[in-house]
Amino acid sequence: MDFFLFQIFPYIAIAVFALGSILRFDRDPYSWRSKSSQLLRKKQLIIGSVLFHLGILTILAGHVVGLLTPIAIWDALGVSHGAKQILAMAAGGFAGVFCFIGLVILLHRRLFDPRIRATSSFSDIAVLVLLLVQLCLGMWTITVSMNHLDGHEMVKFMEWAQHIGTFRGGAHEYLLDVALVFKLHITLGMFILFVWPFTRLVHAFSAPVGFIFRPYQVVRKRAK
Repeated sequence: MDFFLFQIFPYIAIAVFALGSILRFDRDPYSWRSKSSQLLRKKQLIIGSVLFHLGILTILAGHVVGLLTPIAIWDALGVSHGAKQILAMAAGGFAGVFCFIGLVILLHRRLFDPRIRATSSFSDIAVLVLLLVQLCLGMWTITVSMNHLDGHEMVKFMEWAQHIGTFRGGAHEYLLDVALVFKLHITLGMFILFVWPFTRLVHAFSAPVGFIFRPYQVVRKRAK
């Protein structure tokens, strides 16, 4: 089971994530949207959405940098494994609180506002539940990590992620003896990648980042 979940399943999830997203955009582009319910209830959405996106983007950035940066680079920068783990716990915990509050607000809207509930699909609610469970598992890992602040466990996850990213065998061996909550967190993370193309999460690829840097619009009155 460890071999399948942490050596084989990551590649299945990544393949479905990539190919599924491309096929959906090609075959059903009109479904490629966030299905926003802003028109039905704006104020609560803004608060929840801002907190959620601020938290989740910080968490994702931390995971990417923390797991995929080669250990040699951290060593060259003089950052010890213990210091890196404490930094990850502090930043992740802080961002996790923001993300948790935002997710609870967004899920509350979907479940308890009759109009929004009526326009929500099963996947709309399921995605929020999956993300909330994943976040809770991630926050739980922080409490477990407090028992080994030397950073040794963190190195195992870095080695696993970098072995997967470079298509090397034996990646699962780094996770054989880690706590169950870490295994659940990683497995659910891979499952979220697996279902990503079939949910509203695809809208993340269409974030209007360019809008921030667009030039000012010049608006003139029509000549009479």
